[in-house]
Amino acid sequence: MRIATWNVNSVGARLERLLAWIELNQPDVLALQELKCTTEAFPYMAVQALGYDVEALGTGRWNGVALLSKIGITDVTRGLVDQPLFEDVAEPRAIGATCGGVRVWSIYVPNGRELDHDHYAYKLDWFAALRRTAEAELALNPSLPYVIIGDYNVAPTDADVWDISKFAGSTHVTAAERNAVTALTSVGLSEVLPRSLKGEPYTFWDYRQAAFGRGWGMRIDLVYGNESFVSSVSDCYVDREERKGKGASDHAPVVIDVNLP
Repeated sequence: MRIATWNVNSVGARLERLLAWIELNQPDVLALQELKCTTEAFPYMAVQALGYDVEALGTGRWNGVALLSKIGITDVTRGLVDQPLFEDVAEPRAIGATCGGVRVWSIYVPNGRELDHDHYAYKLDWFAALRRTAEAELALNPSLPYVIIGDYNVAPTDADVWDISKFAGSTHVTAAERNAVTALTSVGLSEVLPRSLKGEPYTFWDYRQAAFGRGWGMRIDLVYGNESFVSSVSDCYVDREERKGKGASDHAPVVIDVNLP
């Protein structure tokens, strides 16, 4: 089974590239983030024409998540357990479903903006809700392969950014954010580390200052799974080629191959 995650940074703007990538790579399940479209405006017909069922969640702003599956999609859950609000809104940042015997969550963690911003505290609260959700679901069926993939908006270690000195006083690298991610290990999840065919396995490069060409990247698109999932992983890699060229997202897809019984 091939599972992938990709922050497409607007499914409308990236539709041609998305469809081409799907046809070339043939994921069984694809988690998308930052749709920037409403649930109703997702390009269902174009994706379904490739043989995928689609569950999407969006409001048309800068967030939105989706799961695409050609191996079935059931038990769909939209949102987290006791998900916090931001400005009185439950943002569309998490969608989960069971696909081919694997429980998959596509998540788009809040950015945090600045350390003294309300969005930063919201980000930490959101992570707590994610941990509660995983804990509750894993308790119900601990043997079911389980994975949370997507844009975590956190670089887990200093080695996961191109120059840690450039991030002093910034979000994405603080101890609180990193602890919020590693807290997932307390409910039985562990990280699957990707490889890269060139350089560090970064997954995001800003559009500004020719960051991709300079290697100024971050690894913020992560994969956390339970033992039955992680032990079945045969490969995990960042598709840096998809970050190249005109009209690319600022994120690259992360692909996970698993050999499940």
